[in-house]
Amino acid sequence: MAEVKIQAESRTEFGKGAARRIRRDNKVPAVLYGHGSDPVHITLPGHDTMLALKTANALLLIEVEGGESHLALPKQVQRDPLKGFIEHVDLVIVKRGEKVQVEVAVHLEGEAVSDALVVTEHPAVLVEAEATHIPENIVVSVEGLEIGAQIHASDLTLPAGATLAIEPDTLIVNVTAQPTAEQVDAEMAEAEAGVEKDEPTPAEEPVAAAAE
Repeated sequence: MAEVKIQAESRTEFGKGAARRIRRDNKVPAVLYGHGSDPVHITLPGHDTMLALKTANALLLIEVEGGESHLALPKQVQRDPLKGFIEHVDLVIVKRGEKVQVEVAVHLEGEAVSDALVVTEHPAVLVEAEATHIPENIVVSVEGLEIGAQIHASDLTLPAGATLAIEPDTLIVNVTAQPTAEQVDAEMAEAEAGVEKDEPTPAEEPVAAAAE
């Protein structure tokens, strides 16, 4: 995975008010930490950061004003729940050649037999790889798979240098029979019945107080 260079500024203001001012300037407050060093509070350019973090496990070369630079991976990205813009980023410092554990997306290719339903039980797999050689995804072929076929973690073909960090018998892909129209209708009817059952009944009218 190629490194993405991002120019950062040192940050000395903290708190919600300071964070709001940073975001108004189309910038993102962030923290760099790891390898026993003190946390480094920085500000990142909003547009460049948004583009970089569109790639999962993006490897960032953070160049802080003054000549200091860090190689880092995104650890936690906080986004606005409504508008989706990035509110804050936690970055973990990594070293070249260092092994890290990351979630890598599973990418399906091909088509199973007709009337088969391909279910991805784990859309991402935890692997261990060098920080500078994290795979973008793990390709899994389902071409021609029959109903009842299963793909476990041990069946995955990992890129060179990457190893599994989950149990080998973890189910990744399960091929089942597509539900019939009757089964779908029955499930929908059952769901609707459950909703009706859970609806609160109207409150009973209060009993009039006895005349004194």
